[in-house]
Amino acid sequence: MESMNGLARIRGAYTTLGKKEQRIADYILKQPERIIHHTINQVADDLDVAESTVFRFCQRVGFKGYQALKIALATDVVAPLQDIHEDISQEDTPLEIAEKIFTSNVKTLEATRQILDGASLDEAVALLLSARRIEFFGSGGSAVIALDAYHKFVRSGLFVTANLESHMQLMSASQLTIDDVAVLISHSGASKDTLDVAKVLNERGVPTIAITNYAKSPLSKLCDVALYTVSQETEFRSEALASRIAELSLIDALFTVVMMRRGEEGRESLQKMREAISLRRM
Repeated sequence: MESMNGLARIRGAYTTLGKKEQRIADYILKQPERIIHHTINQVADDLDVAESTVFRFCQRVGFKGYQALKIALATDVVAPLQDIHEDISQEDTPLEIAEKIFTSNVKTLEATRQILDGASLDEAVALLLSARRIEFFGSGGSAVIALDAYHKFVRSGLFVTANLESHMQLMSASQLTIDDVAVLISHSGASKDTLDVAKVLNERGVPTIAITNYAKSPLSKLCDVALYTVSQETEFRSEALASRIAELSLIDALFTVVMMRRGEEGRESLQKMREAISLRRM
């Protein structure tokens, strides 16, 4: 988690923070370069809050402590990441709006790339490769991402499944075992349907991978491995929409690494899929 981009993580978690924590977030976002040279005591004095409040803030946005946050911010100051914000107005032409949407998506991808944790990716890939069965779960908009993940991974030759209906998800989760792996996708990490599934999986001892936007979400705490996206809400477009691009890219990365690791088995599976589809077209 310490390798995460500090400013991007603070922006991503902003709406989940309390009032005091948002004051700290505003202070850091306005002058990140000062934080690098300030002690935790100086920040607490400037904001008239307790040092423990600043420390808890660091943990809330995904860092072990103040020093870890300072290291991440130092990287930001050297190579600052611009706001993920389209700044769309009513006067914009359709082309200008399209260009701003594309720019927003590119920034979302870049911010997510910056916070990718290699150890977490390795662990997720290892779980997927060792699983007897892989099941993808998501609710609402995230169900579409789960279905896309199934569409990709069914090419791998691994046993993969996905259900879109919430009751079916719970039923299926209850049948998974410690030899299987569940991938749970939720932008907020707080979707009740997805959390219900996660609790069933925990009771069954099923290894779990979360794909979410928030480091301190309930889903992150319930899952064994967490992969994070970064997105920011705008006036005309919710952060959940922007994050889909990053979620899809994370799944693409997982699929590609899995296929590379499977080697000849992976290539044979792809060939079988292509042959089956070509027969359909004849």
